[in-house]
Amino acid sequence: MIMPRGQPLLLPVPPGFIALTLVLALMINMLPLGRALWLPDVLLLVLVYWGVHEPGKIGMGWAFVLGLCMDVHQSSLLGLHALVYSAVLYGVALLRQRITWLSVMAQAVQVMPLFLASDVVLMLLRMLLRGSFPGWGFLTPGLWCVALWPLVSGLLQLPQRQPPDDDENRPL
Repeated sequence: MIMPRGQPLLLPVPPGFIALTLVLALMINMLPLGRALWLPDVLLLVLVYWGVHEPGKIGMGWAFVLGLCMDVHQSSLLGLHALVYSAVLYGVALLRQRITWLSVMAQAVQVMPLFLASDVVLMLLRMLLRGSFPGWGFLTPGLWCVALWPLVSGLLQLPQRQPPDDDENRPL
């Protein structure tokens, strides 16, 4: 892929680093902080990031498996998070070509509908199961994910921005 003008070339991402970030995000989501509505879905945020930047390594299959892990952890209907995570990664696959050419702040604006749609779908499915409206606070995790997008993008690109070994014969 041709890099947009002004952006530095990034080193390849080691698959172990991707796995480590996904496990850390899963562990952050599993912290015993209660069921507060305002907590961002860190696992979904990291899945969307890797879905945008490494679509060949992270796809809907990983989203489904990690969603099942979240379902088991939260004792919710099995497949609830798996369905939402897979649908969001499908949306990422549709928007990926556009998102990769944008700045980090513009990327946050582009992924905002995906995060908000995940919150709306989770809320609708929970309303079908429980029968009560949880209030408008259900949108706050998606908004937090959008606000955290630049920070997560910067952190996850740190290993890729390491300067390669200096070599006088290297053309780039």
